[in-house]
Amino acid sequence: MRRGDDDRAETVDRGRFPDARTPWDDPDHRAEALDWATGRLAAHGLRESGPRQVRLRPWSVLVRFFVAGGHGARPVWFKAVPPAAVFEAGLAAALADWVPDHVLSPLAVHAERGWCLLPDGGPLFRQVLDEGAGTPADWEEALRSYALMQRALVPYAERVADLGVPSARPPELPGLFDTLVAENTALDREERVALEALRPRLVEWCEELAAVGVAESLDHADLHDGQLFRPAAGRFTFFDWGDAMVGHPFSSLLVPARSAGDRFGSQVLTRLRDAYLEPWTGDGIAAGDLRRAVSLAWRLAALGRAASWGRMFPAPGAAAAPGGTDSAHWLRELHTEPPR
Repeated sequence: MRRGDDDRAETVDRGRFPDARTPWDDPDHRAEALDWATGRLAAHGLRESGPRQVRLRPWSVLVRFFVAGGHGARPVWFKAVPPAAVFEAGLAAALADWVPDHVLSPLAVHAERGWCLLPDGGPLFRQVLDEGAGTPADWEEALRSYALMQRALVPYAERVADLGVPSARPPELPGLFDTLVAENTALDREERVALEALRPRLVEWCEELAAVGVAESLDHADLHDGQLFRPAAGRFTFFDWGDAMVGHPFSSLLVPARSAGDRFGSQVLTRLRDAYLEPWTGDGIAAGDLRRAVSLAWRLAALGRAASWGRMFPAPGAAAAPGGTDSAHWLRELHTEPPR
């Protein structure tokens, strides 16, 4: 427990990263961010009504404000991200315009600083599952909803990229692979040799995936059960876009399928894949080709996950780039056969 810059009590949670350095450690930066957030709250007629809860991670600063006004006491969230993920605030605002039924609508954004003020979205899907109130069928419904959102965003793919969201389309993935392998200091020599030997096959996977003909869209890239709300049965709201990319939409399936499989068993994976693919049928692409595309995108999604670990707050004086160990883990995943 500590006192914030305006003498309001804060509870600070650093999780598994007690030594992580973030801008929150700079009193001037912290005061500026809090002034912006409280000013935006006041503009919405909201006033603080309880202590702040601060969560610091190498990839984000999250402040939970308890506020009163309008519809009674409730939480509101301030989020700040590293420079490599600064696009998230502008993307959140744009998605609220383009697909408002699927996402949170920010109360305010500061696109240049990567700051966002968000309303509470209701119960996390993870909370619902932990309480025993969720089933694999809920995951199926969530993935159908997510796929519908991705289809709606296909016409906006270039505008998403213009917001600074990294591009990882199939033809670009071999180049991304080369950069990730070359810059990662956590890989040993044998691992590098094995990855270099895999590269020709990776190029073939990318070419085959692109040839299926599914248009690029927004890929959340980290859609586990803690990254969506379930405010009511059959309703889902997606959030937290700091790992997002413009790429093959089917790459999104890797993380939620693994999340659901860990909880309910691998036998649910086929059901989840088929539920996700339902909104993608009817475009003249054979069902077998869609399933093959899922398999290819599942494997190649490891590159997006590896790249996202580079979007962390810089660590002054660090011997290696932050996130290198986690990025290396995902590069090794390229050797793993996807489920069939």
